[in-house]
Amino acid sequence: RKNNLYTVSFLSEIAILEIRVFQHCAGRQGDLMTGESMEEQRLIFHIDVNSAFLSWTAVKRLQEDPSSVDLRTIPSAVGGDRKTRHGIITAKSIPARKYGVTTGEPVVKALQKCPNLVLVEGDFETYRKYSHAFIEILHRYAPVVEQVSIDEAFLDLTGTENMYAQLATPSQPFPVCLAEKIKDEIRDTLGFTVNVGISTNKLLAKMASDFTKPYRIHTLYPEEVPQKMWPLEIGELYGCGKSTAQRLKSLGIRTIGDAAQMKEETLQSMLGEKGGTYIFQSANGISTSRVSGETEEAKGYSNETTTMQDITTENYVAEATPILRWLSEKVAERLRRDGVYAQTIGVSVKTDDFKRHSRQTTLKESVSRTDLIFHTAVELLNQLMLGADGLFIKGSHIRLIGVSATNLDHGEYRQMNLFDLAPQQDKAMPETPGTKPVSVEKEQRLDAMTDKIRSEFGKNAIRRGSELEHQQR
Repeated sequence: RKNNLYTVSFLSEIAILEIRVFQHCAGRQGDLMTGESMEEQRLIFHIDVNSAFLSWTAVKRLQEDPSSVDLRTIPSAVGGDRKTRHGIITAKSIPARKYGVTTGEPVVKALQKCPNLVLVEGDFETYRKYSHAFIEILHRYAPVVEQVSIDEAFLDLTGTENMYAQLATPSQPFPVCLAEKIKDEIRDTLGFTVNVGISTNKLLAKMASDFTKPYRIHTLYPEEVPQKMWPLEIGELYGCGKSTAQRLKSLGIRTIGDAAQMKEETLQSMLGEKGGTYIFQSANGISTSRVSGETEEAKGYSNETTTMQDITTENYVAEATPILRWLSEKVAERLRRDGVYAQTIGVSVKTDDFKRHSRQTTLKESVSRTDLIFHTAVELLNQLMLGADGLFIKGSHIRLIGVSATNLDHGEYRQMNLFDLAPQQDKAMPETPGTKPVSVEKEQRLDAMTDKIRSEFGKNAIRRGSELEHQQR
């Protein structure tokens, strides 16, 4: 049994309760200890899928057609259509990175850098499938798994050394041997690769996993911080945003080591008390955040889309209305899926000067109906664009629209009112001919039927007219 590495997963499931009890006791004891002592007890992995969206799309294509080109080996990216500027680069291959293609930039700019860039559309059903399988493997190895996004997670493996002792070799001692086992199983069973960062806290484990990619294991223990982390540019410090990095560089703080050697009070005077403390502690590898296996409820829902052409006063009615309806449908569907209601509805736009603007309102009652979210979004966008100080009056054009729903509850504060019982006039943009009244009961039945069909037969089994109209645009 010691020679059979595949017994590890089975044994880990048997031992999972023992480790959780150990960690609970260690945590209780740690409350009476110093932060440094607690940190020394921890073993934290951060596991991150390499170019997740692109990798998952590549794996799916190879499964469907083994003779097809692996997208990971050519300049490629997830990001929309060449014929339109609809889309932002959300993932890119390593060959595309060599051309300077970056995540988050417009597709048009990426194509200017790399004219032969192969673009593929996003496929969230595939992403969810592979993400679920990825996290499922992690749960077989770690007592506590904290999924922080669709493609990354923290593992608390404190107290598991004896459990995985049979994996250790002279060239790969524990815990590197365990990291190797996990990353190899993900590659061999799911077809994509991951990076693993190992340390004693979440911050350092995250920093380690971002070192050289792909398919690598890196350690960053506290004693390795001066050698491995301090020489990095300050902008590479996890949690240090672009504006903070620029401010620090303007003051002569160019590396993480520069910040680590500053006095905490000096950094606080530059960045404020909270910001200065965070940069000082992080630069010195200090983090007290625990890995939590409990799933937090979403604090809000939002969807946004880049418009295929600038929206101006001339095409505002024709272009913005179907986009708002489509976005409202997406947000409402997610609310209903999770059984929650939102009391605050918001809209946001990005103008042609790449600045964001938003407006929101809090309703008397929380909602999850598509039509109510759409009606509210229409009113908010009209205020934002056509009000006395509206963006159109200032000469701005729209290139992105978003709809959000926040201030969530589970319906415990909702009360039936006359507004719920009355037929609703389907609101539209200014100068749009009026539409027929739509009953609340009809809207609720339509929402319920749409959700049920999509749940049983997939999201493409039924589509509303607004969704088809948006895709045609």
